[in-house]
Amino acid sequence: MIRLPGYWKWALTAVIVALAAAVALWPRGGSDSGGTGASPEPARQIDPALRQASGVADCPADSASPPVGGPLADLVLSCLSDGAPAAPGRMTGEPMVLNLWAYWCEPCRTELPLFQEYAARAGSAVRVLTVHSDPDEAKALSMLAALNQELRAQHRPELRLAGLQDPDARVRTAANAPRALPITVLVRPDGSIAEYVARPFRDVTDIADTVAGALGVAA
Repeated sequence: MIRLPGYWKWALTAVIVALAAAVALWPRGGSDSGGTGASPEPARQIDPALRQASGVADCPADSASPPVGGPLADLVLSCLSDGAPAAPGRMTGEPMVLNLWAYWCEPCRTELPLFQEYAARAGSAVRVLTVHSDPDEAKALSMLAALNQELRAQHRPELRLAGLQDPDARVRTAANAPRALPITVLVRPDGSIAEYVARPFRDVTDIADTVAGALGVAA
C-alpha cells in the first residue's frame, strides 16, 4: 500500500470536497431561472372536459368603449372557461358585480346560485362575473360541476356565469377588501369601485337591493 505524506492527504481531501460542491451547484436542466434561484413552474393543464362540465360561460369581450381607470385597470387574470387571458378592467363601460369565492368556502357555494338567479333577473343592466380567489383552478371547476349536478336534481337554474381565475387574490387586494370570503365588489361603469360587501347574501332580493343602492341599477 502506498502511504501518502500528511499534507498530500489534506490536499486530496480538499479536491474531493471542491468537486462535490461543484456538482451540487451545477444547474439542472436547460431552464433559466432569471436569477431568482428557482426554476419557474410549468403552467398547469386543465382537462377541457372539466371546464365544460363546470358550466362556466365564456368571458365577455373587452369593452368597445375607451379604456377606463380604476384599481382593476391593469389586472390580467384568466378565464375559467378556457384559460385565456381576461382583464376585468377592460370589460367595464357598464356596472359590474364581481363575486369573489373559493372552492373551500361553504357560504360561497350557497351564494353562487343566488348570483345566477340575480343575473337572469338583471339582464343586460349589469354584468355579473364570479372570481375564484384561490390557486387551485381544477378544484374550483370540480366544485362547480358538482354544484350543477345538485342544482339539476333540485330543478333549480344551473350556474352559467362567466368566471375569472384569480390565484393571487388580486381583485380583493385592489378593492382593499378583507381576506374572508365571500366578498362582492361593485364596480361603476368608469372602473371605480363603489363598494365591497364582505358577507354572504341572504337571497336574490338582498343582492338586488345592495346593487341598486351602490350602482343605481334596478333589477
